[in-house]
Parts: sequence; structure tokens; C-alpha cells
Amino acid sequence: MTILLTILHIAVCIALIAIVLLQSGKGAEMGASFGAGGSQSVFGAGGGTTFLSKLTTGAAIIFMLTSLTLAYLSGKTGSSSIMPKTAPKPAGQQQQTAPPTQQPIQSQKSPAPAQPAPQASPAAPAVPEKK
Repeated sequence: MTILLTILHIAVCIALIAIVLLQSGKGAEMGASFGAGGSQSVFGAGGGTTFLSKLTTGAAIIFMLTSLTLAYLSGKTGSSSIMPKTAPKPAGQQQQTAPPTQQPIQSQKSPAPAQPAPQASPAAPAVPEKK
């Protein structure tokens, strides 16, 4: 399904480029929008909607829909990836279980006794007054 949508998306993209390039430029008719002589047409200053402009709108809508659909499908979790989910183990290493060895020796020291808090020093002697 993704391949079919991708092919349709590319075909619509090429068609959209061709349709836009086939349309006549609007730059020569800018005077009509400011009230110049050519503005007396049936559909107003902008002119009528041509077949190519309707075709451009349709191709643009299809292009946007295929873009959104392809973006949605690429974000699904079921999509394949070239990257493995887990790293392969090297060929030389095999999963070996080591026999239980000695437990790390914990120090058998008893906690150090709490040191008494230093006693507060006596109040500083009074400073003699100057005479």
C-alpha cells in the first residue's frame, strides 16, 4: 500500500509541476486589479477560473492528502526498519553464567563512638576602656 501511495504521490507531484508551468503568468495583468483598462471583464478584475487553475487545485489537494497519508503510515509502529531493535552479541562471546564467588567483604568495624561536642569557650574578656 505504501508503494502504491508513493507512486501516486510522485505522479501527482510531476503533474502539479507541469500544470503550474503551463499556466500563463499573472504579472502582466496587475494593472487590471488597480482599475486599468482591462478590468471590464465579465468575472471582474481577477478573471474567471480556468480549467488549468481547477486542475491545479485538484492536484494540490491530492498531493496534500498523499503527503499526510504517507507521513501517518511511516509513523506507525508496525513499519519495518533497517536498524535492529537489539544489538547482536559478538560471535566470540557467549552468554556465560559465572559461578557465585565470594561476597564482597564488608568491614567488621563497629561505628566510631560519637565525639562529644566541643565546649563553648568562656566569654571574651571585656575590653578595657580608654582613658
